Amino acid sequence: MYQLAPNIELLFTESGDYHDRVRAAAAAGFTAVEMWGPTGVDAPAKPKDLPALKAALVETGTQLTAQLSEPRTQFMIPPKDHSEFYRKLDEGVGIAHDLGCPRIVVGSGTGFGGAKRQTQLDELVEIYRKAIAQIEGSGITLALEPVNIRVDHPGALLDRTSEAVYVARGVDSPFFGVLYDIYHSAVEGEDMAAELANGGDLVKYVQLADTPGRGEPGSGSLDWPGTLETLRASGYDGPIGLEYYPTQESVASVALIRELAASA
Repeated sequence: MYQLAPNIELLFTESGDYHDRVRAAAAAGFTAVEMWGPTGVDAPAKPKDLPALKAALVETGTQLTAQLSEPRTQFMIPPKDHSEFYRKLDEGVGIAHDLGCPRIVVGSGTGFGGAKRQTQLDELVEIYRKAIAQIEGSGITLALEPVNIRVDHPGALLDRTSEAVYVARGVDSPFFGVLYDIYHSAVEGEDMAAELANGGDLVKYVQLADTPGRGEPGSGSLDWPGTLETLRASGYDGPIGLEYYPTQESVASVALIRELAASA
């Protein structure tokens, strides 16, 4: 049985603010949630009241499984200055500790213009080696997410699971790995079984949505019983983030994936 973590940016929005969404998710039977940036710095129209969010998590006994790094990871040239990433990383770790969140999701941004792809990947290895050294002893895991460039993130450097695996192997830390997003991988036309056979040992977190459309499982064309069977066969037994745009009311949208995850 997989633990499912609804994304409170997208699900249970009918209930109000973020802390109210935590309570709604708990009332619907979920023991975990995930979110994007912890303060909403990248979405100023939706700032987060962190004390209220913490109170809701504690009150309901809900686990916050993942939060994004802030600001959204954007390594690029010019100016090739990563000081803000490292500065904010410490703040993010502090917030993660306060909220009981074990992992922070990071990315690649658009990369380093003019450099060969292999050079750029090696530069990411060095960036994240330094990041892991900086937060050593924190107990927080950094999960590197490749994203699709065909629909949602045109221009992103890291769009292949295998390349995220390459970076993770280069960083070589038990506190650094890959976020495998089933939706992004499917949009890029990857073979899920092959990708997980290559790098499943480095997967630290999983997210999902159906495709096309990025809606809830059942709204698109993915074979969800088969998908969960493949995931289980890879050895992954951690939480799964429900990061989709629901096409119906939140509780109804989770029905299929809850049923399948209960026996996966």
